[in-house]
Amino acid sequence: MAWNEPNNNDPWKQQQKRNNSNDLAKKVNEFFEKGSSLTWIVFAAAVLVVILLNNFYTVKEAEQAVVLRLGKFSHIEMPGLHWKIPGIDRVTNVDVKIVQSTQSSGSMLTEDENVVNVEMKVQYRISDPKAYLYNMVDPDLSLAQATDSALRYVIGHTKMDDVLTNGREKVRQSTRELLESIISQYDMGITIVDVNFLPARAPEEVKAAFDDAIAAQEDEQRFKREAEAYKNEVVPKAEGQAKRILEEAEGYSRKVVAEAEGNVARFEKILPEYQAAPQITKRRIFLETMEKVYGSSAKVIIGADKNQGGPLMYMPLDRLIDSAGEQKNSGGKK
Repeated sequence: MAWNEPNNNDPWKQQQKRNNSNDLAKKVNEFFEKGSSLTWIVFAAAVLVVILLNNFYTVKEAEQAVVLRLGKFSHIEMPGLHWKIPGIDRVTNVDVKIVQSTQSSGSMLTEDENVVNVEMKVQYRISDPKAYLYNMVDPDLSLAQATDSALRYVIGHTKMDDVLTNGREKVRQSTRELLESIISQYDMGITIVDVNFLPARAPEEVKAAFDDAIAAQEDEQRFKREAEAYKNEVVPKAEGQAKRILEEAEGYSRKVVAEAEGNVARFEKILPEYQAAPQITKRRIFLETMEKVYGSSAKVIIGADKNQGGPLMYMPLDRLIDSAGEQKNSGGKK
């Protein structure tokens, strides 16, 4: 091979490349030797800036951050942008707005020694992040166990009919109160939002008998509602009649009292005249009274001679008039 032929294995070119590389390394070493102090300062500053920037953290709107400093509780950070000391602070974000749930279910013994299948769901949220993280090993599991304990206690002090029918709301409320009392003793950092007691069921072996019992109770409630509706219909009518009778009695009472007061006033007016002329007054009163009596009668009385033993009484005029009218009507029909 000729020396002037282009070839990548040319020893002159390879030697030239090695010389260029050595020159570059020498120049870099010379630069670092001349400005080593400044370079290390810039490098340290850059590392420090990176560390500082990497230790900023954000607490979301629904969260609170629990800060531990050297393994000991320090403080709680509210939503926003915060910074922690590298290698010293440890931060745990906790959602305090989300509603979580747990439940308890199983076969439980009632007060009257019957077995029922029950299920209860509990909704809760974290109210104290520090207590939730560090007062209990597993607060969620502890809450589930406390729910089961409270529910079994309440069911054990309630009769089966109440658990299955009308007493469900009382069971729910009693269980919630007992559960809140239990978790308050352990300071779990949890607040109960709601408790839902699902419909209880009788064991399959006796389900048919209990279905009949529930149907009978429903019939009882239906009859009560019908009786209440009948009562609501009849009572207002009776009250109206009673009110009308009372009003009529009060009207009659006022009428009688007014007539009595009128008679008294009239008597008091006649009394002086009677005292002045008794006979005349007696006769006038007699005549006025007889005028009222006979004025409303259709009978005609004609006086007779004293020797005949008294007055003669004729047939009443009203009967004569009625008889004449009947004859006239019958004649017109003919």
